[in-house]
Amino acid sequence: MASRTASARAEVVAARQALAEELGRTEAALRAAVDLPARIRHDPVRTLGLAGGLAFLVLRGPQRLARRLWRVVRGPAADLPPSLLPEEVERAVRALGEDGERVRGALEREFARYLAERSKVRREQELGATAATLLRNVVGPVSSRLGRRLAEALFEPDRATLSAWRRRLGR
Repeated sequence: MASRTASARAEVVAARQALAEELGRTEAALRAAVDLPARIRHDPVRTLGLAGGLAFLVLRGPQRLARRLWRVVRGPAADLPPSLLPEEVERAVRALGEDGERVRGALEREFARYLAERSKVRREQELGATAATLLRNVVGPVSSRLGRRLAEALFEPDRATLSAWRRRLGR
């Protein structure tokens, strides 16, 4: 019975020792990964390039560039007309008298709501919208994966910094 207890105790001590060593390695790796000043001193161009690329993706740079390119290709959006109502409806609204402005406002709001509902259907039917949706579905996952890879590369500890942190921590 005593030998089983002694062997179990030895296993527990060995497991604690292994856990303490792994914790030390993990701490050193984490400190080396987030020690950006050391990474910048070691390889400033690569580190700042990775950080810039990650910031570009996080701040939705690809989407902004695509929208700007779309505006350049198609030109600026046309100005809205001063009134959304056809001329015949304008005459009918004016004929209503003093309440005409309120009626006009209600009609314009309803017509704008109708246009907003129909615009969703129209956008889905347009070839350009289909192409944009296809492009977004292809570029979105690629952009997401690239962002993950940039973040991993930015926070991956290099061997020199990792060794320095291990020496500092005494492990």
